[in-house]
Amino acid sequence: MLKIRLARGGAKKRPYYSIVVADSHSPRDGRFIEKVGSYNPLLKKDDPNRVVLKVERIQEWMAKGAQPTDRVARELGKLDLVKWEHGNNPNKGQPGTKAKERAEEKAQKETDRLAAIEEAKNNPPPAPEPEPVVEETPAEMMETAEEGPAAEEPSAAEVPPAAEALAAEAPAAEASAEAAPVAEEPAAEAPAEPTEG
Repeated sequence: MLKIRLARGGAKKRPYYSIVVADSHSPRDGRFIEKVGSYNPLLKKDDPNRVVLKVERIQEWMAKGAQPTDRVARELGKLDLVKWEHGNNPNKGQPGTKAKERAEEKAQKETDRLAAIEEAKNNPPPAPEPEPVVEETPAEMMETAEEGPAAEEPSAAEVPPAAEALAAEAPAAEASAEAAPVAEEPAAEAPAEPTEG
């Protein structure tokens, strides 16, 4: 199939295009049948040398079945050689399926987070109930004083919070120590203590 298309020339960052008739399978800047015009995008839009066309040759090639590409058809449409209409792609600006899925996940997480915050505001956690204070009678005070400080266990109110945490961790540490296999090591003999005298 024959195409009337642009072939790039010029230098780096200074493009210059030739309008050529070429086979649709040949490379963009490769082999062509005939050069039928030129296009210089660096010139102003109202400059007559911006687009130069050999109109008679283009009409002959189009009569033989050559199809202009979109960019060339735009220029030929200005001369009323071809009816060119602007392409319509309504889906061009829409995100792809993966982006839509990510947006839905993000929106779902946000709604879940807001719902959790709202629920926390409406249903505050229950306040811990204060422990009832038991006042000792003078007779009980005397009994505990006679037993002495060693026999007395501190009450929950007297135990500092750090000690409570350590006490709670101690049974867990003992349980894990019992569950873990112990490697048998030979008992190291303690050195004999020097005796005086």
